[in-house]
Amino acid sequence: MYLQPINGYGVSKVVDSDHPEFRKDDLVWGLTTWEEYSLITDPKSHSLVKIHHTDVPLSYYTGILGMPGKTAYAGFFEVGTPKKGEYVYVSAASGAVGQLIGQFAKLAGCYVVGSAGSKEKVDLLKNKLGFDEAFNYKEEHDLKAALKRYFPEGIDVYFEHVGGEMLDAVLQNMRVHGRIAGCGMIAEYDRAEPRGARNLMQIILRRLHIMGFTHRDYDHIYPNFLEFVLPYIRQGKIVYVEDIVKGLENGPAALAGLYNGRNFGKQVVEVASF
Repeated sequence: MYLQPINGYGVSKVVDSDHPEFRKDDLVWGLTTWEEYSLITDPKSHSLVKIHHTDVPLSYYTGILGMPGKTAYAGFFEVGTPKKGEYVYVSAASGAVGQLIGQFAKLAGCYVVGSAGSKEKVDLLKNKLGFDEAFNYKEEHDLKAALKRYFPEGIDVYFEHVGGEMLDAVLQNMRVHGRIAGCGMIAEYDRAEPRGARNLMQIILRRLHIMGFTHRDYDHIYPNFLEFVLPYIRQGKIVYVEDIVKGLENGPAALAGLYNGRNFGKQVVEVASF
């Protein structure tokens, strides 16, 4: 049986090209494989995007300036449609996407609370990323009560990363006409059988708008996203936390760590420096 390398988003340097849109030494980001060199015959199938702004860390194109950043921007502003003064909740808030949602929410004039799985991550959310409040979901025996404590008037916008019991609790704490942007359900990824959803009647009673999406739905807004986020990065008004491990041989352990919360921020594997 032929084993293929794992696919994932990454940053690459073109070492040779006969394609009219890419030249030797161009820097690109897009779908890459876990290997030191790749032969790409169809750049469109790899969603390759040429990198023009190199005054920021190249690793940012795996995170804030790449797929996670576009996901956060589209999910929050296009799907969540926040209004100034609204109440925003982010699960898995210290991850690649969640840490940006909190900062975007503050820029939009919202009140934002995030949850994470350790004291250190909760401290990161409150002290570095600017969340108004944060809590360790592992220390909460009643998630519904915990959310009621942080959102006594309910949640207007929920950015969904987790699913499972967290989604059950959120549905019971949403405000009327609240919006839920769904881009992941990590609690379900490694289950042998999917877990049935509960409290769905709340969708009707509270007239909720729930929309699943992927960043590919919003490729067309990428230029607008860069125009929005790059000035904030350069001014230090948006920060991005990365957890970088060096060496392709350490990639599998880094990937496994995502599923038990070992990573601290956006997980990056550095295969080569250029």
